[in-house]
Amino acid sequence: MPRPRHTMPRPLPASHSVDTSDRADSILAALGKSTREKITKLGIHRDLDLVLHLPLRYLDETHIYPIAHAPYGQLAQVEGVVAHAEVRFRPRRQLVCRVEDASGEMYVRLLHFYPSQQKILREGARVRLLGELRAGFLGPEMVHPQVRVVSEDVPLKENLTPVYPTTAGLGQQPLRKLIGRALGVCDLQDTLPPAVLQEYQLAAFAESVKYLHEPPPDAPLAELESRQHWAWQRLIFDELLAQQLSMRRHYARRRSLSAPALAPKKTLTKALIAALPFALTGAQRRAFDEISRDLSARHPMQRLLQGDVGSGKTIVAALACAQAIENKFQAAVMAPTEILAEQHYRKLHEWLSPLGIQVAWIAASVPKRAREEMLAQVASGSAQLAVGTHALFQDQVSFARLGLAVVDEQHRFGVEQRLALHNKGVNPHQLMMSATPIPRTLSMSYYADLDVSVIDELPPGRTPIVTKLVEDTRRDEVIERVREACRTGRQAYWVCPLIEESEKLQLQTALDTYERLSANFPDLKVGLVHGRLKAKEKTEAMAAFKAGKIQLLVATTVIEVGVDVPNASLMVIEHAERMGLAQLHQLRGRVGRGAAKSACILLYAPPLSDMAKARLKIIYEQSDGFEIARQDLTLRGPGEFLGARQSGVPMLKIADIERDHLMLTQARTTAEMLLHTDLPAAERHLARWLARAEQFLKV
Repeated sequence: MPRPRHTMPRPLPASHSVDTSDRADSILAALGKSTREKITKLGIHRDLDLVLHLPLRYLDETHIYPIAHAPYGQLAQVEGVVAHAEVRFRPRRQLVCRVEDASGEMYVRLLHFYPSQQKILREGARVRLLGELRAGFLGPEMVHPQVRVVSEDVPLKENLTPVYPTTAGLGQQPLRKLIGRALGVCDLQDTLPPAVLQEYQLAAFAESVKYLHEPPPDAPLAELESRQHWAWQRLIFDELLAQQLSMRRHYARRRSLSAPALAPKKTLTKALIAALPFALTGAQRRAFDEISRDLSARHPMQRLLQGDVGSGKTIVAALACAQAIENKFQAAVMAPTEILAEQHYRKLHEWLSPLGIQVAWIAASVPKRAREEMLAQVASGSAQLAVGTHALFQDQVSFARLGLAVVDEQHRFGVEQRLALHNKGVNPHQLMMSATPIPRTLSMSYYADLDVSVIDELPPGRTPIVTKLVEDTRRDEVIERVREACRTGRQAYWVCPLIEESEKLQLQTALDTYERLSANFPDLKVGLVHGRLKAKEKTEAMAAFKAGKIQLLVATTVIEVGVDVPNASLMVIEHAERMGLAQLHQLRGRVGRGAAKSACILLYAPPLSDMAKARLKIIYEQSDGFEIARQDLTLRGPGEFLGARQSGVPMLKIADIERDHLMLTQARTTAEMLLHTDLPAAERHLARWLARAEQFLKV
């Protein structure tokens, strides 16, 4: 971390107490019910949370510019007398005022206004205006500035004015007052040992929060708003440290639990490797070795297996299941969609049933009698492996000896669903899989409670996928490209746009596209798959496509993951500008699975937003899922990238893991040190930052 550019106050001594209570005489307890409900919406549950509710930006109301010398294009405060005010009706109704001081004049325009504002901006009133000055038709003007009526002797603000995140019905002024009171009553002594403050040149906590809530008039505004100021640096370190402490403490707690030790017997696993029609890649072998070691331990494994689209995660999961089964335990594999779950079932059945392993298929579409038979086999232990969707964690599913739970695309399941499967056994080992590669900084931060294995190598024989960006005005050319591919014996996907506002609209678009393409290609068999189809119909359509009976498959994004048809060499994605990078990369990965040269055509409709342009540029230029994920994280930020992760992991409010990556490394090191050498300090720090928000990962 670079040395701060300002002289820092000397750190206060470490405290052995932190105010985390919600006392009857607290500031929040004294509020009315309505105000308290609004405050709670901001995540504020105790007085100390007011102190940690930090500004978004600042207003400079500490000095006044003469009107003639006020800078253009930035917030500036001026003061003058309203010389003239009138309501004009051209080009539309608006309140226009001329304000003068000794140096010159300017105009104020309100395009939407209330009678109360007309009273304030009356002729002869002395007003203080805070806004952005710009050149207008009549001369210098401010549109919708902040307006206060003042007398000539009203003093200026002594500090920069903080602007806080707020909610409807809760104004800045009452929020500032509450925070000011909290600064006066909360325990702000340091939670960190002096050695840590000295090593990383961190300012005292109390001085840092007071500076951020009440910056002096000469505070460097640019440093404050870019969060490079020493006061921000202290709070960012604290937040990262709290997250790391939470995650690492959970990691340590999990390792203290007992789990079945599933040591490699090298019977089923060896037989499976020998029977495969392909050789494992070096990355697959490394990943399985890491998983195998974890399964051998007497504490529950919680490992994330990540790899790019098509990197071969499923066979690694199959080997993990085989190791559990050769130890006389059962395994379960859960996937978020029936298409993906059934594909896993078919592959695992193909690989494992010749070895004498009975594989049960449990999903909503399984007929009642067959389903009851499967459930009985799983309950008795005669079925050593169960594969399915969320149906696996329903109450009627009972395992005889569950030793390993594999969860594919784990981010699509809520924590309650994963916990329900986990609770089917006594601390079973858990392997999570994700085809959305996780950037290193994200892994260090939000996945710090997991061990991570990476498959960073594609199996040999995969052909690179050519990506093309095509404006939808050239649709006829794309249709001809599809016709040509199908006539040469290849198959194609046509993916319909994601319409977030309405699943019904998305379905209708898919149906319309299917009708139109069927008419365009009378000589081809066109199929249709979407989320509203019955599971049996979906399965039949996918089976027909895989068998080559369907040449062109029209689909919604239901085919995003898990579909493996080596003969499909062309994909068309309509309205690609509406989709996220991870989804585009996943869809593109449905082709290029065989030896044929493959292409993905991204149809887009102009005009494009800046974000859409950035996404399409990245997906066009990049084929490496890890680099795409890194750039996606930069574009969207961790909250949106993770989909809030539904896991109880504390989301960061002020730190940015890309911007603050060096400090993240320091926080990680400090967390390990505190947990081993100064547990009271770790507890104090967690109590300050995560007293209510800390929810340890159960699964």
